[in-house]
Formats: sequence, structure tokens, C-alpha cells
Amino acid sequence: MQKRIHVAVGVIINKQKKVLLAKRHDHLHQGGKWEFPGGKVELGESVTQALIRELKEEVSLDVNHTSEFIDISHDYPDKHVLLDIHLVTDFTGNAIGVEGQQVKWVDIDALNDYEFPEANKPILDKLLTLY
Repeated sequence: MQKRIHVAVGVIINKQKKVLLAKRHDHLHQGGKWEFPGGKVELGESVTQALIRELKEEVSLDVNHTSEFIDISHDYPDKHVLLDIHLVTDFTGNAIGVEGQQVKWVDIDALNDYEFPEANKPILDKLLTLY
């Protein structure tokens, strides 16, 4: 049986109503596709704690508050992911790709112009409905 990976994901929206995307490195699972930043929830961490840590490590943002947005369980052929997605609108700092990944702020209505991993589709649907 394949391991289920618990991932904290941040849908980060700035004051201009743009959302932050990061491009996965080509050598990673679902490489070359765009995603909402985040990472694995470590043992003993809450989703919020993991998200605050990951967003600092990955895109250099200091998150002050998150709110639950949507949970997604998705099975890829090679792994199962549980995505705990939080909305992040209260943060400080300038987003940069700390790990050398490309990051960009995108208008919500332009999200369909980007290629995302299959598991991200429900996030896009909900965002496009709300905004």
C-alpha cells in the first residue's frame, strides 16, 4: 500500500487580489507544473504550524494568520496526497523562490492559463467561483 502524504498548502492572496504560484522543479513529482506553495506536515505539527514554516522556507513570507479553505484527498498512480489547503491573506515579506524555484503573482481569473497538478483542480474551481 502506498503512503499517504499530508501536505499543508497555502493559497496566498495579496492586496491586489493576485495569488502566489510556484513552479515545481522538473525533477520533482509533478515537475514543471505550477502549484500553490506549501509542504509536508511533520510529526507533531499542526497544519497551520507546518504552513507557516513551509512558506517561510520556500517563499520567504512571514504568515500571521491562515484560515481553512478546502481539503483534498487525491490518488496519483505513484502516491496518495492529502492536501490541507488554507487561505493566507495576512502575511509580510516579499515572495522569492528560496529553493531556486520560479514564483509569480497571478490574477485569479488567469489561473486557467497555468498547468497545475491534477490534485489542484478543486482549489482552482473554488477560487474561480469565489473571486
